[in-house]
Amino acid sequence: MPYRAVVVGAGLAGMLAAAALSAAVDEVLVVERDDLPGGPEHRRGLPQGRHAHLLMPGGLDAMEELIPGGGVREALLAAGAHEVALGSGMLAYTTEGWLRRWRDGGPRMVTCSRALLDWVVRALVLEHCPGVRIERGRVVELAASGSRVTGVRAVLGADDAAPATELAADLVVDAAGRGSRIVTWLESLGVHGIRERSIDVGLVNATRLYRTPDGAEDFPLTVLQADPYGGRPGRSGMVLPIEGGRWMVSLAGTRGGEPPADAEGFLRYMLDLPHPIVGRLVSGAEPLGDVHVSRSTKNTRRYLERVRAWPEGLVVLGDAVATFNPAYGQGMAVAAIGAAGLRRELERGGPAAPGLARRVQRRAGRVVEAAWASAVGQDVWFPEVRGGRPGLADRLVTGYSRRLTGAAASSPDAARALWDVTSMRRGPGRLLRPDAVLAALAGPLLPPLAGPPLTPAERKILAELDRTSP
Repeated sequence: MPYRAVVVGAGLAGMLAAAALSAAVDEVLVVERDDLPGGPEHRRGLPQGRHAHLLMPGGLDAMEELIPGGGVREALLAAGAHEVALGSGMLAYTTEGWLRRWRDGGPRMVTCSRALLDWVVRALVLEHCPGVRIERGRVVELAASGSRVTGVRAVLGADDAAPATELAADLVVDAAGRGSRIVTWLESLGVHGIRERSIDVGLVNATRLYRTPDGAEDFPLTVLQADPYGGRPGRSGMVLPIEGGRWMVSLAGTRGGEPPADAEGFLRYMLDLPHPIVGRLVSGAEPLGDVHVSRSTKNTRRYLERVRAWPEGLVVLGDAVATFNPAYGQGMAVAAIGAAGLRRELERGGPAAPGLARRVQRRAGRVVEAAWASAVGQDVWFPEVRGGRPGLADRLVTGYSRRLTGAAASSPDAARALWDVTSMRRGPGRLLRPDAVLAALAGPLLPPLAGPPLTPAERKILAELDRTSP
């Protein structure tokens, strides 16, 4: 008997879910309400798409696993993306000061625009995953028989006034992102009382593209992290190398410290950060377009894995389950790892296996929980946060993590533990292994760095940029 799946949403989570499904079903229909661009271009339905995105190694590993033959990394690099070693390829200013750079560069992440990443993944899935196709349309509700979801009802095409069509499916995956209506859909099936939680620091992102200055092509990714613990609004900045010989400069500020949208204020904000290096890098660079501002950045989680009467035939992945403060670079990896979990469960029993949807949802919940604890554990410390305040457990975890971060400035063991978790290749339990605990207990072995750990060549580049700035 042929099997069919329907995926709601053709964003990153939706296309990776389609890849996971393609090995187990005969047809995967992806329903997407936006017009999809024919190249690496921004699309309307992704408000965060213009800002900095980091593809962590754990997320890239999952993508390579999902797409037959892999090739995601190679395709991205061929299209102009950059590869950055977490331990040696970046300048990172943290709450505990500047991190040293190590010869053992650690896991490598990929940096590029979100538009390029989505386009490359979508093209690879359509080329290498049999039975996957995308159709323009808008899903209006789930179709169900008893406690099993049997498909969706969707308005197909660009005419929103057209009648809805029922699309039968053995499995439905909601990967519609922040705009998912999954709670409403579940309530229509009699599933009520879904717990939701939001932690909102009022974060505002502001991003502008610049042409990479001549001679600065190899300058490392530079990030100044916000300080949640100082009792003041958080302010951060990043210079991210992306495709096309460009720098993506992203600023972020919590409530009371929001970055401005005008060009002059944007530069002034950079220079006023805890270290002026971001502003120094781009003061004389050629801007490519205006400043883009986005405010939809709160942490929101739906505890779908706790629903007792979870319907058969329905899976929810990606931002439809949880969204995170984008400063922590977790969302794309969480979506990819969740889709990889779907694939493993399908390999165990097939699309019609009893309890498949519940098992996938619980897997996804575990991945979300680790990322949520990391993001929220810091965000609850910002002033004027809405939705939570630090409790005793937060204070204990924060004390340990700050000590480990401080140790990472001079301890390779502490640094490796942080790389493993930041890369999303390991869960938070990695921080409690003996090597990490001993490093945290020992604390910093060297005095803090007075400034960014630049190589002589990088110092020369920065001095030249200072000289040519207006």
